[in-house]
Amino acid sequence: MSAAAHSVIEPSSTSKRIAGGIVVVYAILTMIPLFWIIATSFKTPPDSIAYPPKVVFQPSIEGYCNLFTTRTRQTAEYINALPPAANFCDEVTRKRNMVIAGASNFMPRFLNSLIIAFGSTFCAVFLGTLAAYGFSRFKVPLADDLLFFILSTRMMPPIAVAIPIYLMYRELGLSDTALGMILLYTAVNVSLAVWLLKGFIDEIPREYEEAAMIDGYSRLQSFWKVVLPQATTGIAATAIFCMIFAWNEYAFVSLLTSGTAQTAPPFIPTIIGEGGQDWPAVAAGTTIFLVPILVFTILLRKQLLRGITFGAVRK
Repeated sequence: MSAAAHSVIEPSSTSKRIAGGIVVVYAILTMIPLFWIIATSFKTPPDSIAYPPKVVFQPSIEGYCNLFTTRTRQTAEYINALPPAANFCDEVTRKRNMVIAGASNFMPRFLNSLIIAFGSTFCAVFLGTLAAYGFSRFKVPLADDLLFFILSTRMMPPIAVAIPIYLMYRELGLSDTALGMILLYTAVNVSLAVWLLKGFIDEIPREYEEAAMIDGYSRLQSFWKVVLPQATTGIAATAIFCMIFAWNEYAFVSLLTSGTAQTAPPFIPTIIGEGGQDWPAVAAGTTIFLVPILVFTILLRKQLLRGITFGAVRK
């Protein structure tokens, strides 16, 4: 055998370098918009709309001040009669001949996003796990047809069912409620959860449960103590995908909410500053909005990577 022979499975060093270079370039290109958004959140309003765009600028937290407060314009005499500024935000606002009138609506919208996204993710994963276990372990009549029907609910565009859902929610009193959005996102995500989790549960040997039940466990106990720990990677991966959809969804929440249950995605673009769009505040809201989903994904990254590759290699 020639000394230059190598495995057809193991990539060559040249292939690794090329693949690594492509991954690095792709990562840089995808991260540039994120870095620009974060940088814009620390610009002043004039710097954010400067042309050519400013790459080097004096950092400011004015965008974050504008995000969390509402401001009103006042006369110079009124501002001069006020006591000294209490903090940086108050000082910056007064320099623009305005005063802080109160808190903005960003935090309530942000809390709505947390409640609706995490609530719908929990419900979708919970129901999806139970349904996937049933399809995997029991003889369900017309199982293939039912699974296809479940998956088909994700094939239609959301706009096709937007008006019927709006009319139904108006009759049921679920419009502009967190419960209504949780139920809707759960219904959308549960099909994805069933299909993903069924594949994971199919990979768990039935012998584990049978041995547990021989030892005296009930079906429910064997499911809780044997199957769920083995399916943790699949549950984590499914939760991330469901969370991303519920966290970023825009169309349904724009149609079905207006104030009480409105989430951050439709609220952030409406932030208006002096003379038009307040881009630093919009960028600040976007930056803060990215944090929870980023933290959630980082905490579950090991389970996500294991879940994606689960069952890919068989011995």
